[in-house]
Amino acid sequence: MRIVFMGTPQFAAPGLERLAADGHQIAGVYTQPDRPAGRGREPSPSPVKRAAVRLGLPVFQPRSLRNPEAQEQLRALTPDLIALAAYGLILPQAVLDIPKHGGLNIHPSLLPRHRGPAPIVGALLAGDTETGVTIMLMDAGMDTGQLLTCERCPIAPDDTTHSLTEKLSHQGAALLSGTAPRWVAGEITPRPQDEGGSSYTKLVRKEDGAIDWAQPAEAIARQVRAYQPWPGSATAWNGKRLLVTAAVAVPAPPGMQKEPGTVIQLAEPSQSVAVCTGDGLLRLYAVQLEGKRALPVDEFLRGARDFIGSALG
Repeated sequence: MRIVFMGTPQFAAPGLERLAADGHQIAGVYTQPDRPAGRGREPSPSPVKRAAVRLGLPVFQPRSLRNPEAQEQLRALTPDLIALAAYGLILPQAVLDIPKHGGLNIHPSLLPRHRGPAPIVGALLAGDTETGVTIMLMDAGMDTGQLLTCERCPIAPDDTTHSLTEKLSHQGAALLSGTAPRWVAGEITPRPQDEGGSSYTKLVRKEDGAIDWAQPAEAIARQVRAYQPWPGSATAWNGKRLLVTAAVAVPAPPGMQKEPGTVIQLAEPSQSVAVCTGDGLLRLYAVQLEGKRALPVDEFLRGARDFIGSALG
């Protein structure tokens, strides 16, 4: 099968690698233009571009697929199918009409739940106990196309966006590998999404990571997992930014009344540290002070004797 692959972040790279390993002819790889990165802000290729270069595949990086020149370039590749994973652009209908078998999208949720740009973050913020991957026949909407196949994935209590992305990227690659040939062979009947069960996620911004200690501990603990590794869950201590990198919600002792954001030491487990919230306590396991590396909280306390009893945020 002659395939054009479209994707940008690390989540998408296993899908490209799997299609190439399956022996399909990858006519071209589309990815976002190189972005400034690192201290020097030098242009850096996307993970998908790096994978394509390793595989010796032609790479295309148009800023848009809405102009006729970009569409003609794609048409010249004569793809049977477009396979897409987290490309970063919604494909116009004129592009979807180019391959004779349309476009398939690996979406890391059980559609129609968690449509949009941040489905893994959305599942963690919502406290879902499972998610999964869906292979969708793309249309011009935001993750509204007909469903071909899906596969469930449990969410572990300690899963973060980083760990769950890793799991779902390989699960999605395997599901695409099995779905694409069956779709082209006419063995799968697409089914419409149930609009009654739809929900949408939003693009994550740096300011979303600010911790509001007046929120319940359960919500803050979900935030810590959802925003790991980026943008991180941040508060302030001694005038510096402090990231909470690992934490769980625990009940507050009976009768405890302290301002949200107050750091306390718990009697049980011995030497454990927690922060008071609007409902319950957030037990800290690891933190990262601005300009420093992340540390287990007991190691952090050795150099921060005044942390207990302080007010965060």
